[in-house]
Amino acid sequence: MAETKPAIKTPPNAVKFLFGGLAGMGATCFVQPLDLIKNRMQMAGQGGGAAPSFMATLTGVVRSEGPLAVYNGLSAGLLRQATYTTTRLGVYNTLFQHFSTDGQPPPFSYKVVIGLAAGATGAVVGTPAEVALIRMSSDGSLPAAERRGYTGVGNALTRIAKEEGVATLWRGCAPTVARAMVLNATQLASYSEAKQAIKRRTDMPDGVKLHFCASMISGLLTTLASMPVDIVKTRIQNMKVVNGVPEYKNGLDVLTKIVAKEGFFSLWKGFVPYYSRLGPHTVLTFIFLEQLNQAYQRFAV
Repeated sequence: MAETKPAIKTPPNAVKFLFGGLAGMGATCFVQPLDLIKNRMQMAGQGGGAAPSFMATLTGVVRSEGPLAVYNGLSAGLLRQATYTTTRLGVYNTLFQHFSTDGQPPPFSYKVVIGLAAGATGAVVGTPAEVALIRMSSDGSLPAAERRGYTGVGNALTRIAKEEGVATLWRGCAPTVARAMVLNATQLASYSEAKQAIKRRTDMPDGVKLHFCASMISGLLTTLASMPVDIVKTRIQNMKVVNGVPEYKNGLDVLTKIVAKEGFFSLWKGFVPYYSRLGPHTVLTFIFLEQLNQAYQRFAV
């Protein structure tokens, strides 16, 4: 008699959402220093001066604030993953299953649209944590008298709502949504194509090595496409309002001022840490997600 294979235990949707958020949080613990350096580089040179390099920024942070300062804003980064990534993966999986027919996945064009919708929804939910993350990771670069001195993400969210109004928690929501849509659409298409191209041209088996290579190619293209929107988001979320007048009127005003004062290529300021973060974060997220799914298969009743 043929052996009957044990049925695969499929986690319920709520558990899938939970695993997605936990996987993103685990990856963030490793790449948070790169996120902080990227934010510092994007905030540098606002007066038109030359922006420091990646190594100069990293060295400056460690020298003036201590080695643990590279993890400033980690609590906000974890909250962002708990909100943004959980929502994004949850919406994506729900829509993916809805548009699948007879066990067959939806066509590629549907996947792109689903990715756009999931990214936009996740961005709206995750914007408050994003605002806190940008401010906490950039605080050390400000003059001592201008630092906000948030003690944690809870303190940051509470003070922002109390001192500047609840609506400020969603400041920069439009460019955050735009970035998430660009990032998800580019990442989805380029990762799939890169993975297929590598498999066609090499004998590389489907595993962590293939996922890493495809993620780094996808990360390069996604970085090029999303960085101009990302720097607009960063500047708006970190700006101060003096006598009721904000530094920037809108996203277009940010773009115009950056190009005029800092040069066109400043739109890709922080490229190295952004790219270095995006690829590994994707790989680590999928590795953690796979481990969580395997643990569920072993221990779920």
